[in-house]
Amino acid sequence: MSATLAQKVEAILFFRGEPVELSYLTQVLQVSEAEVQTTVDDLAVSFMERGVRVLRMQDQFELVTAPETSDVVMRVKKEEVTRELGKAGAETLAIVLYRGPVSRARIEHIRGVNCSFVLRNLMIRGLIERAASTSGARVVEYVATPETLKHLGVTAVQDLPEYAATKEELDSFEATNTDQENAVKNDG
Repeated sequence: MSATLAQKVEAILFFRGEPVELSYLTQVLQVSEAEVQTTVDDLAVSFMERGVRVLRMQDQFELVTAPETSDVVMRVKKEEVTRELGKAGAETLAIVLYRGPVSRARIEHIRGVNCSFVLRNLMIRGLIERAASTSGARVVEYVATPETLKHLGVTAVQDLPEYAATKEELDSFEATNTDQENAVKNDG
């Protein structure tokens, strides 16, 4: 059984967990902008009685919680913030600190796993925030918040312990992984 266009759009928005460009949806789904727009409009209507909504910002779409659920969402958020950061959170925060501004795709390349939930958790805690892409592309990038730097006792990320050495190690890791991936692609 094949998924409907609405199911595919909903799955992509859910999986990404961040604003998704209209152009990305048309490319991935191989449909017209009009078809995506109509599908998103239909999803928005169908979600009106549910706990999520489709947020539209120019030509971007994102799944967000419904305003009327804010009290329960705030309780869950408070509970989540009081938990320990965990290894995944610490690794992801370190990547944002030492590589930021950095895209989710690049973080996932370095860590080798999906980071949507971890990034959301770090944003909820106020440790990282979204920033405009430094490359000019319409890609969401993540940076540490000023509060995180204050908490760490530094005024700039370059003041972090062993910043230059860690950054160089990450560069080397990424270059090695990219070379290995290219070799596998060329052999296949």
